[in-house]
Amino acid sequence: MAPQQSHSQTAPPGKKLASYGEFWPFYLNEQRKPATRLLHYVGTAIGLTLLVLAIVSQTWWLLLAALVSGYAFAWLSHAVIEHNRPATFTYPFWSLISDFRMFFLWVAGRLEPQLRQHLRTD
Repeated sequence: MAPQQSHSQTAPPGKKLASYGEFWPFYLNEQRKPATRLLHYVGTAIGLTLLVLAIVSQTWWLLLAALVSGYAFAWLSHAVIEHNRPATFTYPFWSLISDFRMFFLWVAGRLEPQLRQHLRTD
């Protein structure tokens, strides 16, 4: 049995998404290419590592480095690989939550069903 396709996969031009339930499929479609997701994973892993190091060592400038590393890898992937505008600029909080959600689903080996369900096939 084929997975059910999501009905709200993209944001209509000029219309903001009203709920996180609408945003998640949109977010996944903005990371369609595996290389984009890989750069997101690298940036998130480095950012989380720097966050832990900042707390353990009480070296607080590492908090800024954690933030920069996470966003730098993600934004680079959108500019160079996807050629789209990062969702962070329009939906900063939902984008941050979704980045961690995607990362931890990937780590747990549970991202593929989400991709099959929500990615457009066009």
